[in-house]
Amino acid sequence: MITRTRTLLLVAVAITFLITLWLVVAHNCPSAGFALTSRARNLHRLKNRTVVPQASDFDSRITLDTLLQPGDDSNRWSTNRAARIQGQVIDVAYAGIEAANCFSPCRRDLHILIAKREGALKKEQVVLEVTQNLRPVYHSGATEQGLDWSEQNLKAQLVGKWCEFEGWLYFDVGHAEESENISPNDSSNWRATAWEVHPITKITVIR
Repeated sequence: MITRTRTLLLVAVAITFLITLWLVVAHNCPSAGFALTSRARNLHRLKNRTVVPQASDFDSRITLDTLLQPGDDSNRWSTNRAARIQGQVIDVAYAGIEAANCFSPCRRDLHILIAKREGALKKEQVVLEVTQNLRPVYHSGATEQGLDWSEQNLKAQLVGKWCEFEGWLYFDVGHAEESENISPNDSSNWRATAWEVHPITKITVIR
């Protein structure tokens, strides 16, 4: 009986320690997030960039039309470049819990879905992301455009509007097989391309 009680106590202490450790790390999540390989760490660092791209970083060839161009686009662009694209905002919603944000439910990125027209199918939409590392910078609404980058306010101010977005290019390999360009005509596709503007560094409402 004593041995069983001691075992349960040790298990409880271990679980408490692990939960505490996770909470501390999640609250102070590094740019590499949680990752077991150097490749995963590098991908997470790309997602969590905080440097604002300069004029020389932008690839002027990239537009919504070129992102939507059919065909295997896995090597079409470079994650070292930035993009400035315009489109109709279809929806704004929280992304899932992910390793890049240390699996914290309080550190979820925001998906902004854009397309060429209202009512576009999922496979005609491009995913853009507002990251947790940049949201606090803009959350007060004290931006050049006067936009509050919280989920509630971005949804209210952007959905149904034609907007311009700036930010770094990112190829989301984890969702590549769910994109129309990589897996054409798959009924489960929920995006046009795995290429994203991620993170977004500037938002401008055009009309």
